[in-house]
Order: sequence, then structure tokens, then C-alpha cells
Amino acid sequence: MVGLGPGNKQAMTVEALEALQQAEVIVGYSTYVKLVEPLLTGKKVISSGMKKEVDRARQALELAASGKHVAVISSGDPGVYGMAGPILEAAPDDLEIVIIPGVTAASAAAAVLGAPLMHDFAVISLSDLLTPWQTIVRRLEAATAADFVIVIYNPRSRGRSEHLEQARQIMLQHKSADTVAGTVRNCGRRGQEHSVTTLGALAVDDVDMFTTVVVGNSRTTVLHGRMVTPRGYML
Repeated sequence: MVGLGPGNKQAMTVEALEALQQAEVIVGYSTYVKLVEPLLTGKKVISSGMKKEVDRARQALELAASGKHVAVISSGDPGVYGMAGPILEAAPDDLEIVIIPGVTAASAAAAVLGAPLMHDFAVISLSDLLTPWQTIVRRLEAATAADFVIVIYNPRSRGRSEHLEQARQIMLQHKSADTVAGTVRNCGRRGQEHSVTTLGALAVDDVDMFTTVVVGNSRTTVLHGRMVTPRGYML
């Protein structure tokens, strides 16, 4: 299991780069395979589309059981909404599984926006493909009421165009409309864009599945044009 981070070579760990070099077979979601295609010369590559995670896990495990050195790639960190779970759930006891972490979207986006995660934060995915929407709503309500900084993964897609606006309205029940918020699109990739705004002014229609949204807590502020959540140090 190899975490690619945001998708550019510079943001990958040395361990991840070495794992790709050593692997005979690369298995991954086609979009992620394209991100690291220049690093895969001479290797067998098995790629597939969305909703094929279980198939990819089974293929990778069958190849590994046959003696192949296989690397299953995930963007960000494989243990954060990635492939580490399906692989471990399906793997036999006698097969060695190594998980190589990567820079997850929360960390990468936070670095672009400033320092919004200096205090307690919650990470919530708005994808209801595998999690009931009402469960997501309860988690949003709890995290907002507890004044966490909230990082939103999978905020919006063609099939879930209303979820982010619904989430924004839920957060506005406990957070001020002036709460600092930020978005990062294509983080660490070509065409990266970011903005620092407020929860009330969040441009929902500009957000897509390649965007990470960060909503601050009651103390998050803007300094030098960047989001900062004070840790509490006496400066």
C-alpha cells in the first residue's frame, strides 16, 4: 500500500518512491495512476475506474499471493479514505502487507491555506456512497457543536451537488457566518487554486470533488491573507 500524497513527486515520501521503484506490478484507480505515470516505466500497470475498489483489492492480493511484488497506490494516505482498509479486510493471514503513509489532503490543503489545523479538528467526508447521509449529518452536527475545525473531503460531485450546501447550513446552526473558511482545488497538482473566505460567503458552486474545504473554529482568524487557528501560545 503506497500513499502518493497530493500527486506530485516532490510531495511523495522517499519510502513511497522506493516502493514504486521496487514493485513489479502497480494497481490503482486510473486517475491516480496517471499522476505518477512517469515513475511506472517498465512495470505492469492495472488500473480501473471509480467504485472498483474491491476488484482492485482482490486483483492485487491474487497477484501478491502468486509471488509478485505489488504496489497498490492511493492518493493522499492509504489509511485515510484509501485502499488500506479493503486490502486488510480481504487479505489472508499469511500475506505480508506493508502500508506506506502519504501526505493526506487535510495536511496538504492546510499548508496551502496557512495554519488552520493548529488545534483540534475533525475530518468528515460528504460522500454517501458507503455511509448513510443521516450518519454524516449527525457527525457534522456533533463536530460543529463542539467547535472543531472541520476538514471536508469529497465535498461535491455531479451526483451530490447539494451535499455541501446542506453541510454549510448545518454548520451555520452553530458557527457564525463570519467563521473563516478556505478551499483548495487540485492541491499539489497542475491548476492548483485556493481561496480564503467565510462560511457565510463560501462559493459552493465553485467546489468540486477535487476540492478540500476547511472551516475554522470560533478562534480561527486571517493573518497575512492566510488562515490561522491559534494554539494558545503566549506570543
